[in-house]
Amino acid sequence: MPSVQSFMKRHFKHFNAAVCVDAAEGWITHLNKEGKMLVTLAGAMSTAELGISLAEMIRQDKVHAISCTGANLEEDIFNLIAHTHYERVPHYRYLTAEDEIKLLKKGMNRVTDTCIPEETAIRRIEKEILHLWQKADKEKKRYFPYEYLFQLLDSGLLERFCEIDPKNSWLLAAKEKNLPIFTPGWEDSTLGNIFVSHVVAGDLSSYQIVKSGAEQMGVLIDWYKEITQKHSIGFFQIGGGIAGDFPICVVPLIRQDLQEKVPLWGYFCQVSDSTTSFGSYSGAVPNEKITWGKLDAKTPSYLIESDASIVAPLIFAYVLGE
Repeated sequence: MPSVQSFMKRHFKHFNAAVCVDAAEGWITHLNKEGKMLVTLAGAMSTAELGISLAEMIRQDKVHAISCTGANLEEDIFNLIAHTHYERVPHYRYLTAEDEIKLLKKGMNRVTDTCIPEETAIRRIEKEILHLWQKADKEKKRYFPYEYLFQLLDSGLLERFCEIDPKNSWLLAAKEKNLPIFTPGWEDSTLGNIFVSHVVAGDLSSYQIVKSGAEQMGVLIDWYKEITQKHSIGFFQIGGGIAGDFPICVVPLIRQDLQEKVPLWGYFCQVSDSTTSFGSYSGAVPNEKITWGKLDAKTPSYLIESDASIVAPLIFAYVLGE
């Protein structure tokens, strides 16, 4: 059977297909020069089970930091503990409003063609993570969102609920590698909403139990400055939105606001279906980032205008040499 690499080299010759090969080869070249890579996750990539390929990328040191939405952070664990309770709705394009009401009454939260079960995924996690929030509250400690989930995984409380092979959880792989995970706008997530509800209800004394996005940027500054002392850092962006916009700004922040010298991003690739002509930041071509002091004119840059749920696993498999 031909490898993914040989298949893509043979068939992906032009247009978006060709850029997939170019971007994968550029990633390999970047790593061969001892470069590091930050991957950003927008959209419903965890529910799309990107962990099947991303986890192995993390284990093999092809990825060194993650920036993701709060949804992607939590949905990897939802899938880990409730996978068999998910429902796929392949005919989702033809659902009526009444069909959607039926899913609501069943406690099935729909994400395109996949329904996340309210009780076995979301509420099961709520019970466990509330204890960790309350423990931090009592001890007057504060943590980032991903640190609470790492604590939850370390506790062993979820092991009896695991319904997929743990090797397919990118969050578990990140915990094992102790990767930093940045989740700007974490409050725009299910667990973020649940956290706020418990503060309002008086179950938690303060919003400060979870460290803020501004504090995450401070840690990102320190991480970027430390790593770039010896390594170039690349940027692989899946989708757009805050998951990508937040971390890429760390370079002009350091160079322009702090007036300190650091290298620009050493590699850039974006997989997105967003359209630049709509004024979309998510669809901004790499050249535009030069004007913001994020990329250099010579930075290897790639824009793949396609479906990330198809493209990202192919590129990951290519980089892994599969």
